[in-house]
Amino acid sequence: MVDSLLRVTDLKTRFHTPEGIVHAVNGISFHLNEGETVAVVGESGCGKSVSMLSLLRLIPTPPGEIYSGTAIYRNDDLLKKSEQEMEDVRGREISMIFQDPMTSLNPVLTIGRQLTESLRLHLGMTQEQAEQRAISLLEQVGIPDPSRRLGDFPHQFSGGMRQRVMIAMALSCAPSLLIADEPTTALDVTIQAQIVELVARLRESLHMAIIWITHDLGVVAGMADRVIVMYAGYIVEEADVDDLYDIPSHPYTLALLAALPRVDRRRDQRLKSIPGAPPNLLVEPHGCPFAPRCEFVIEQCLAENPPLMSVGKNHASACWVAVKTGLPR
Repeated sequence: MVDSLLRVTDLKTRFHTPEGIVHAVNGISFHLNEGETVAVVGESGCGKSVSMLSLLRLIPTPPGEIYSGTAIYRNDDLLKKSEQEMEDVRGREISMIFQDPMTSLNPVLTIGRQLTESLRLHLGMTQEQAEQRAISLLEQVGIPDPSRRLGDFPHQFSGGMRQRVMIAMALSCAPSLLIADEPTTALDVTIQAQIVELVARLRESLHMAIIWITHDLGVVAGMADRVIVMYAGYIVEEADVDDLYDIPSHPYTLALLAALPRVDRRRDQRLKSIPGAPPNLLVEPHGCPFAPRCEFVIEQCLAENPPLMSVGKNHASACWVAVKTGLPR
């Protein structure tokens, strides 16, 4: 039996604003096994990043509030740890790559200073040891002439190189879990492919688990073991990666896949868009949050929000309708 590295149960995160309470994450539950890669997908604002920032206790409080839930990492609940204990976990046990490397790196500190800080803090290295480790890390992520570049500042690196530096920083203490928050969003397609390939190669060599957050289902097909699909702060589908592409079981997943460009698509066949707009998160939904945009909607969808229900081996969907037949489950 595969050991579970992380098990999250009923996680809810809210933000208190002048307009009201934003229900950002609404009771999600999932698990991550040792060495596994799980992709979390969904459109912007669906709660992907907020849910992972909640696990690391990086939600600004106030206005944010982790309202309920547990996040059991190696038999300890991350949500019950003190701030001092979390400082020991962040970077050492769990690392995160953020979306924009230009705003994540300190513009007035050299790359070497930023890389060596966590090595001295978490691993107790001397300055000389930390610098040698930093050079090795930069070499590992494909930055040429790493010893010279330790003295450079972030603005002296390209966007792709800055993202490689962020990956080196995240991997500096050999964490068991890496959370990558849309690390390729701001990069062109060629650099995206290089970063995805780099992370996949590092995962194999370091035997770490990865949570890869993205809005692009096309990116995760070749790298994820499982996929979690989120919508309006809920998990609406969870499946092994092959099953998700072969037999999607939630209307939202179907719509996301239909919007992907395909090489076998006819020239006269247009990409599909999802009608309507995401729901207002200031209002907690009573029915299915996707119902106003769904082509399979039935009366039960408007009255009751479906739970995740098993539709196959390691495959669950939160839908009252079997999308293959269009009939109620």
